[in-house]
Parts: sequence; structure tokens; C-alpha cells
Amino acid sequence: MAVTLEQAQKVGCTCLKALLRFAFMVANNLVAIPSYVLYLIVLQPLRILDSKSFWYIEGVLFKWLLAMVASWGWWAGYTVVEWGDDVKAVSEDEAMVLVNHQATGDVCTLMMCLQDKGTVVRQMMWLMDHIFKYTNFGIVSLIHGDFFIRQGRAHRDQQLVLLKDHLEKYYRSRNRKWIVLFPEGGFLRKRRETSQAFAKKNNLPFLKHVTLPRVGATQVILKTLVAPQENGTPPGGDAVRKGSRSKGLQWVIDTTIAYPKAEPIDIQTWILGYRQPAVTHVHYRIFPVKDVPAEPEALTNWLYQRFIEKEDLLTHFYETGAFPPPQGQTKAISREMTLSNLWLVAIQSFAFLSGGMWYCFFQYLYHCLF
Repeated sequence: MAVTLEQAQKVGCTCLKALLRFAFMVANNLVAIPSYVLYLIVLQPLRILDSKSFWYIEGVLFKWLLAMVASWGWWAGYTVVEWGDDVKAVSEDEAMVLVNHQATGDVCTLMMCLQDKGTVVRQMMWLMDHIFKYTNFGIVSLIHGDFFIRQGRAHRDQQLVLLKDHLEKYYRSRNRKWIVLFPEGGFLRKRRETSQAFAKKNNLPFLKHVTLPRVGATQVILKTLVAPQENGTPPGGDAVRKGSRSKGLQWVIDTTIAYPKAEPIDIQTWILGYRQPAVTHVHYRIFPVKDVPAEPEALTNWLYQRFIEKEDLLTHFYETGAFPPPQGQTKAISREMTLSNLWLVAIQSFAFLSGGMWYCFFQYLYHCLF
């Protein structure tokens, strides 16, 4: 089939745009990540004198780094529409976020849609596969205090012990409030067949859009972070009023990500922007932690039920283009999530100016020494 001149030009423009975006992303990483590390090295005396202020500044820098990642997708036209409960109502409380996992773009989507949720991003802890420790962003996550979990049955028990120790050491000492995990333990395309075989063997529902979750990390988080006595109330109630929050984990936020035509966006697409602009849909449902069972068997059933509900949500979305309305309501209301281009430009400018400043500093230091 012959390629027309117009088609060739379109492909050429797409490739050129992807190349320029990749070059910008590389430059962005080369200035932003070393600057983050160097700022925190310089601020080590503050960490000793005033740990709270140090981790506040670190959290702000961390949020800006995640905003830079969000900007790559935002400027490519990859936007987010939100459904369900308004998580801003509990943004100042401690919460565990359970997310379905389809592709590397899931993390980028969360980096984007949580940017406008108050202090959430800078006070957030992520649980991610240990392989991410060896990526360009690994040093940032290590400093921030995220937990890298090693997958596989052979490592499971040890990893859960390490997770408990990690939470006890870093979660409250660094004033973390939200913790994000992907209970499925891997991408949908990799785990679906195994999950369906397990479901068939154990007389569980057949799931196509999600997989049955693993319970271990969820159970450890609840045991470690939930206060002995909980008094959470539904979103919008007394628990979100100033001065009435109890200590400890208060909420579980069940988060469901849906992509157009069930085609996930991966990190390569997010960076290069070769896919046409697309809207990712994110659905939230908030549960008071007091309603989440603590016993292992009951917790397993509760978590399975959440992912069965996700399956229903995603089936409805892929059939109708919208999530179903909440129980008792006739219409689902969506909210378009927006980012300020001016703010994103300001953050990017700060990163490049910081990179230039550190370069000049080390050049000066080199000339002084040699």
C-alpha cells in the first residue's frame, strides 16, 4: 500500500515531536534529580536541628518532581477525569490507597491527578516493585522513604516483615499521611491468566479487567498504621473538620483507573507522546477504616469484594463510556482534573535554574581546588 505525502509528513512530525520530547525529558531528569539530591545534602544540618522542617522541604521538592512527570503527559494531551467520592475531603487524614494495575502509566496518572489534592503528594509513601529502585527515579524514592517490595512467593514472608519495619521507622517520623499500593502485585496482562485459574479452582468470580489481589501488604499496613481505637466517619462528616481527626490510618480509598478502549498508557507513551490525546478516568470510593475487617480471612474476602466491584465498574465503563452512579443516585457526576500550565512552567524553570546553579558551583569549586 502506497504511503501518501501527507501520511509521510504526519509520521515525520510525530517522530520529530517524540524525539524532542525525549530530549526534554532527559534534560529534565539530568537537572531535576541531581538538584533534589544536592539540596537535601546541603540541608542535612537542618535535618538534625529540625527534622520536621527538613521533611517538609523534602516533600515540597518531591511534589515538584512528580509534577514534572505529570507535565510530560499533560502537555501531550493526556488528561484525567475523576468520578465517585471527592478525596479532597480526606486529604489531610491518613489513608491507604488501593489501585488496580494495568501499565506503568498508572503511576504517572496518579502523579497527575493527586497534584491538586492539598498536601497529599508531598506526604505520600509509595509501595512499588523493587525493580524501580534501579531506575532514574530510584534515588528520589529511596530518599523520600518509599518501599520497594520484591515479588514472588519465595520472598513474600520476608518482604512483609521488612515492610512492617519500614513503616514503623519512616512513616510517622517523616509525617507521611497517604500510602499507595497496587494489591494485584503486577500488571493485568501478566497476572490475568494465573488469577483466573486461581479463581476457577477456588470457586471465585471470573475477572477480566482486574485480577484477584494479594492481601499480605494490605494486612501489614492496617496492623501497623491503624490506631488502637478508630472513630472514622463517612467523608464530609466530623472526621474532616478541623481539630476532630483521630490519630492513625482513617480511610481506605479504593481507586479504579480506566483507559479509553481499555488501552493502557505506558511510560513510553507518556514520555514520547506519540499516542493521540486521551482522557484517563479515575474512580474513587472511600471507606472508613473502622469498616474494614482486621481478621485475615475476613480481610481477604473484603479485599476480593473490592476488586469484584472494580470489575463491575470497569465493565460498565467500557460498555457506556462512564462509571455507574453511586448507589441511591440516578446520575454519576464527573470532575475534570486540571493543572496550571503557568505553575508547571515555573517548576520546570526552577529545575533548570537549579541545575545551572549547581553546575556553576561545581565549576567554581573545581577551579578553586585545581
